[in-house]
Amino acid sequence: MWEAATDGRRLKFHLTGINNQNFIMEDEETGTWWQQVSGEAIHGALKGRRLNGIFHDELTFATWRREHPRGRVLRPSENNDAWRKFSERWEEQTAKLPVVTQADARDRLAPRAVVMGVVLNGAAEAYPLEAIERQSPIVDRLGGVPLIVVLGEDKKSVRAFETRVDGRELEFYVRADTGAWRMLDGETRSEWDFTGRAISGALAGRQLKKISLLKDYWFDWKLYHPQTLIYAFNAP
Repeated sequence: MWEAATDGRRLKFHLTGINNQNFIMEDEETGTWWQQVSGEAIHGALKGRRLNGIFHDELTFATWRREHPRGRVLRPSENNDAWRKFSERWEEQTAKLPVVTQADARDRLAPRAVVMGVVLNGAAEAYPLEAIERQSPIVDRLGGVPLIVVLGEDKKSVRAFETRVDGRELEFYVRADTGAWRMLDGETRSEWDFTGRAISGALAGRQLKKISLLKDYWFDWKLYHPQTLIYAFNAP
């Protein structure tokens, strides 16, 4: 997700093509082409510029709607037949298409393995969705930042948080003895919900810093983050 502006100038974008299953967007003001996954201008007058990212996480619509009951939903107009035809069975059809990916015998993941990608302080790491499903919460450190990656109670939504509060690193675990999704930190025994907010205990009212993550295929993530780490987990 990107800001639709650069150098203080608002831009209007439309889909102009697809490169290795990533959208190429063209801005109407300069005719520059922009890569969806990186926000980088790859052709035209603004080549080399990058759009500013906007925080995003990966939620099911049900989870998002529960947290934002008055939120608005962006959807195509009712008479947009071209878009409906283009998007119908998109995932099923694109899964059959070949992709450009560097062959590496050391790869532990299949090209279409789903990962949650995180970039912090110039360091990148891919967290396989399979690992998150088996080991949530995942406690890690990336780019010098202590973090936690967690799976929601719907077993589909994923969020990441910095685990440092007021300069103090906290250790978290997910409670299994409550009906609603909750975490406890081992230092203050405060209770935290899936939004990263402390709802009881010494830190009640505090908010963990959210970390953007991107749900992506491994072939795509490693193409744009060639130095990425891969979170290692022990399969049973």
